[in-house]
Formats: sequence, C-alpha cells, structure tokens
Amino acid sequence: MTATTETIDLAIAAGAAASDKLAERVVAFDVSDQLYIAEVFLLCSAANDRQVRAVVDAVEERLRTDGMKPVRREGETDRRWVLLDFGDLVVHVQHADDREYYDLERLWRDCPVIELPEQARGREPREANR
Repeated sequence: MTATTETIDLAIAAGAAASDKLAERVVAFDVSDQLYIAEVFLLCSAANDRQVRAVVDAVEERLRTDGMKPVRREGETDRRWVLLDFGDLVVHVQHADDREYYDLERLWRDCPVIELPEQARGREPREANR
C-alpha cells in the first residue's frame, strides 16, 4: 500500500508552510507499508525553540485552511520536538540538535522518500548559517 494522493498533497502543503518559516531539511517518508496508523511522516528542523514554534504554528494554520486539525499535539511545552498528528500525516518539527541526535531519517531509511517540490523542501543548514 502507498500513501494516498490526498495525504501527499497535505504533506506538500505542510512542507511549504514550514519552508515559509525557514524550516531546514524538510523531508517526507511514505510509511504506509510500515505503519497502519499513518501514511506519511514529514520531518523538518528549526534553528531554535522560537522557530520551532513558528513552524508548528504555520503548519497548523495552513492545514486548517484545508479543513484539517491535529488529532494530537505533543512536545509543545519544551519546543524541542513537536509532533503534530493529523491522522494519515504526522509532522515532526525538531530543534536542529535533536534532529541530529535522534536521526529519524536513519530509522525510516527503508521507506520511500516522497519527492517534495522545491518550495516545500526547506533550506539546507549551510544556507541558514550564512
């Protein structure tokens, strides 16, 4: 089974919203063959706690315009790793240091990567530090 077009479109919208708030390294994985609780995981990182919050708010606001509200939110208190569960789409917004430490890309490396358009891929960390 593969992720539905609707879920992929939501992931692209979420990635674009995250990118608008300068999220880094936005990547989406089709986890539908590995999990029955979700189809797509979208990962992105932010340079600091304030930016994590801005990315989370932007993603929520953008998906709300599509009629989607998160079923669950986790990690908002610490703002180091916030998880937004929209059902078939789960968005992980991590502080850059935590993303390196937990390395979710390694965990989901056997899952297909969903090709995101350029405006939904965020920026590379090198660009952020210039």
